[in-house]
Amino acid sequence: MELTEQQLKQFDGSDSSKPIYVALKGRIFDVTTGKSFYGPGGSYCMFAGKDASRALAKMSKNEEDICASLAGLSEKEMGVLNDWEKKFEAKYPVVGTVV
Repeated sequence: MELTEQQLKQFDGSDSSKPIYVALKGRIFDVTTGKSFYGPGGSYCMFAGKDASRALAKMSKNEEDICASLAGLSEKEMGVLNDWEKKFEAKYPVVGTVV
């Protein structure tokens, strides 16, 4: 499945009949099983329906960091992002890509 960033926003947990998706480095993960974290009111709900690559790399929940851009990230931040990617791969299925 391929989704645009705009289409991805539909999977933010606000509609309980739809799964919750978070993208990382352009790959979309179905994080519905983690809805206590990614669903409404969850500690990571701001990432739902978005590509959270930059925010996860920077360990940030700031709105301006919740985007796909990896520009200007340090080697350490890229390492943090790669660690997050491994955690997501171990826990959640990949269901598509952001185009």
